[in-house]
Amino acid sequence: MDISLNFKQLTESQKIRFYVDSNVPILDEEALFSDGTSNYRIPMEPEPYEVVKLRFRTGRENVDSVWAVINEERHLMKKTESDYYFDYYEVEYKLEDKKIDYYFRIRSGSQILYYNSKGVWKEINPYYSFFIMPGYKTPDWAKGAVFYQIFVDRFYNGDSGNDVEDREYVYIGDGTVKVKDWDKYPAAMGIREFYGGDLKGVMDKLDYLQDLGVDVIYLNPIFVSPSNHKYDIQDYDYVDPHFGVIVEDGGETLADWDNNNANASKYIKRVTNKANLEASNQLFIQLVEEIHRRGMRIILDGVFNHCGSFNKWLDREKIYKKEEGYAPGGYVSEDSPYHTYFRFHENNWPDNSSYDGWWGHDTLPKLNYEDSKELFEDIMRIARKWVSPPFNVDGWRLDVAADLGYSQEFNHYFWKEFRRNVKKANPEAIILAEHYGDPSPWLQGEEWDTVMNYDAFMEPVTWFLTGLEKHSDDFRSDLLGSSDSFFGAMQHHMSRFNTQSLLTAMNELSNHDHSRFLTRTNRKVGRIGTVGPEAASQNINKAIMRIAVLMQMTWPGAPTIYYGDEAGVCGWTDPDNRRTYPWGREDQELIALHRDLIRIHKIHPSLKYGSIIFLYGELQVISYGRFNAKEKMVVIVNSRNESFELKIPVWKIGILDKECLERVILTNEDGYNIDKPYYFAEGGILQIEMPPQSSAIVKNINSV
Repeated sequence: MDISLNFKQLTESQKIRFYVDSNVPILDEEALFSDGTSNYRIPMEPEPYEVVKLRFRTGRENVDSVWAVINEERHLMKKTESDYYFDYYEVEYKLEDKKIDYYFRIRSGSQILYYNSKGVWKEINPYYSFFIMPGYKTPDWAKGAVFYQIFVDRFYNGDSGNDVEDREYVYIGDGTVKVKDWDKYPAAMGIREFYGGDLKGVMDKLDYLQDLGVDVIYLNPIFVSPSNHKYDIQDYDYVDPHFGVIVEDGGETLADWDNNNANASKYIKRVTNKANLEASNQLFIQLVEEIHRRGMRIILDGVFNHCGSFNKWLDREKIYKKEEGYAPGGYVSEDSPYHTYFRFHENNWPDNSSYDGWWGHDTLPKLNYEDSKELFEDIMRIARKWVSPPFNVDGWRLDVAADLGYSQEFNHYFWKEFRRNVKKANPEAIILAEHYGDPSPWLQGEEWDTVMNYDAFMEPVTWFLTGLEKHSDDFRSDLLGSSDSFFGAMQHHMSRFNTQSLLTAMNELSNHDHSRFLTRTNRKVGRIGTVGPEAASQNINKAIMRIAVLMQMTWPGAPTIYYGDEAGVCGWTDPDNRRTYPWGREDQELIALHRDLIRIHKIHPSLKYGSIIFLYGELQVISYGRFNAKEKMVVIVNSRNESFELKIPVWKIGILDKECLERVILTNEDGYNIDKPYYFAEGGILQIEMPPQSSAIVKNINSV
C-alpha cells in the first residue's frame, strides 16, 4: 500500500496537526520547496569561486535526510532551522568558474523523492535541474520594475513642426498620410499613416508616467526610418527627425514631383541633413537626462536581424546616392563598403539585383554578419554607443533575436559578443530579447538577461481568463478557466528561466504585435480586416481586465504596461493594436486601478523578489502565494459568473494557525476597493468567499 496516498486523504488541518503531533515520517510532497530566490540560494547571483548556500524546506520532522545533488555528486544537507510547519536544510558549496546543475534528493523511510525547478518527481529528470552560472547577474533595478511600452507615433504629439506630411514620400507603393484626426482607427495597411507622436510628446507626459508609478520606459524603434513602426531602420546612428527636431527643411513633397519618383526631396533633406539629425539626437539626450533625473530608466528597441531597404548601407531607393558625406550603398555599387553587409544573389547583379530579406520581404533586407566583419563591428559599435555617454540608455530590447544570423552557432556567438560589448560599456544595462518558445539556450549567463515573457506569463494568463490566443485568432474552450492547464504551463515555462531572468522578464498583457487584452475579454475571434475596428470594443469585460492587471502586478517578473491599456484602449492585432492614446477620454477608474496596483507591487518586496507557490485550483478559480521570510501574500482569482467560497492552504507559505490576515485590494464586477477587512487562518486554512469575476490580494498582518 502507498502510505502517501492515505496522507493525501487527510484534510489540510489534519495534515498540520499530523506534522506537529506525529513522529511518523510520512513524506508530504506539498511541504517540499526550494527555488533560486535569495531565500533559498545565498547569494542569489554568486560570483566565480564564491561559496553559495543552498537551502531546502521540508515538513517539520517529516524526512530522514535531504541531499543536494550537484553535478551528480551528493552533498548531505544539515537541518539548521525549524518553525511551526517546516524544517530547513542547508549545504554550502564552493563554486568554480563553470556552470553547475543541481536538484534535491529527499528520503523518508523507504520513500525517496526528487525536487527540481518544476517541483516534486519520483525519478530524476535532468531537464528541469536548477543551475548556477557563476557571475551571471541581471540588473537589480530591473527586478520587478514596472515598464511602460510606448509606440511613439501614437502616444502624444508634442511638436507639430516635425510631422510627416501628406505624400512626403512613397513607402511600399503609396504616399505617406498625415492623419489629422487623432482618434481615427488605424487603416488595415496603415504603416504609412503618421499621427504625429514624438519624443517631445513623451517628454510632455513624464509627469503622468511618474504619477502612474512607472520605473522604466521602453520605446519602440526611434531611429531614422520611413515607416511609422520603424522596424525597418534607415540609419542606426540617429533619431528620426520626425520623432525629434527638424531645424532645416527644404525641397518638395511628392505631390510636387512626378509620381514615378520613388522619393521626395523634402524627405531626403529632412532625414539626411546633419543639422536635423544632430538636433534630434540632442533632444533624445535631454529626454534621457530628464527621465534619469526623475529616478526612472529608459530602454530602446534594437532591430539588428534586418534593416530597411532605405538603409544608407543598402540605399535601394537611392536616397543617399547624391548626398554629401555618404558612401554609396551596397545596392548602388559593388564597390560600396557596405556591399558585403547583405547577401546578394549575384547572378542577378546588377540589372535585377535581389538579396535575402527577412521572411522574404524585400523592404526588410537581412543583415549578413557571417560574410562581413565590418558589419559585425558596426553593429557592436551601435550597441555600445547608445548605452554610453552622452546617450546613457539603460538597455536594449532585441527584436526577433533568435532569427539573427544564418545558423544557431553564429546566433549564439553574436549575442555573446553583444553582451560583452554592452556590459563593458554599461554594466547596468539590460539585454532583453523578443522570443517565443524555450529561451533557456540564451539564458545561460553569457547572452541575454531575459525575454519578453510570452510563455510564462502572457499566453497562460490570456488562455485562462479569455480562452483566446494572444492575436485573437483562436478560441479554446478547453483552456478557458482550466487551472490545471494554467498551472501546468506556468510550471513548465517558468522552469526554463533562472531566477534572475524570471524576475526581470517583461510580463505584458498586450503589445504592438498582439491584440489588446481588453479586446480579448470579449472572447471573440477576429481581426480588423474580418470584423472591423468597432467590434474590438464590443462586449468587452472590464472585470476580467481588472483580474488580469492584478495578476500582472503579482506575478514574478517586470510588469509591463502597453501604452493605453491602463486607459481602456481596445484593438485587434497589428495594426489595430496601435491606436492612439485617448487623451481626454481615458478610463479614469482603470487608470486608478493601475496606479493602486503598481503602488502595492512596489511596496511589497515579496511581489518583486519573493518565491511563488501554487495554492489552489478549480475551474475558473486559482490562488497562488508570493512570500519571503517575513511577508506572505495570497492572490485569489475567481473568474466565474457566481460567487465562490475557497479554502486555501496558506500554511504552504508559512501562515500560522489563527494568524490574522488583511485584504489589500479587491477587484470585482463594479470596480475595485482597497478596504481592509480581516481574516483568520484556521488551522493554516484561509476560508474566503470571492464575489463573481473578482480577484484579491490578502497578506499577513505583520508585513508592510
